[in-house]
Amino acid sequence: MSEIKNKNRGKLIVFSAPSGSGKTTIVRHLLKQKELNLEFSISATSREKRGNEVHGKDYYFLDIKDFKNRIKNDEFLEWEEVYRDNFYGTLKTEIERIWGKGKNVIFDIDVSGGLRIKKKFPNETIAIFVKPPDLNELIIRLKERGEESEDKINMRVAKAPAELATAPLFDKIVLNKDLDKALDDAYTLVSNFIAE
Repeated sequence: MSEIKNKNRGKLIVFSAPSGSGKTTIVRHLLKQKELNLEFSISATSREKRGNEVHGKDYYFLDIKDFKNRIKNDEFLEWEEVYRDNFYGTLKTEIERIWGKGKNVIFDIDVSGGLRIKKKFPNETIAIFVKPPDLNELIIRLKERGEESEDKINMRVAKAPAELATAPLFDKIVLNKDLDKALDDAYTLVSNFIAE
């Protein structure tokens, strides 16, 4: 795809799931496995920082006007308005930055964004869906995180059935019922894909 300037393309490893499925835990584990040569794709967002989040480490925090300007200028590989005035996206420059270092890109991204990346880079991408054991377990995990208001949790839970329905569109599904097994399954999938 000509819009990504770097010719030294690594692999793209996409992890998507409803909030609370454990995808972030899995991605953090894989990033520690040096032999996989992974670097995390930092998403851009228009939402406010939470807790100790750092610009350029956790997210690129942009105001809504800046985010919309970048959409107009075609600076995103993919983007979505997840909730009203709450945008998330992947900047093309982020992929160029990571590929420029000779690394593979790993994403922790919503299902729509993950499927868009797979569609744009079908040969370079493995799209992995992390599935929770069931919806009740998902609700428990979201509440246990204690990061968000009841309203935000309810919004996430309301989206979950539609997100779960997209699982068959992904290349692989990792069931996160037992975390150690999920971590092993994810490692095997990523390791085999990188070795191809």
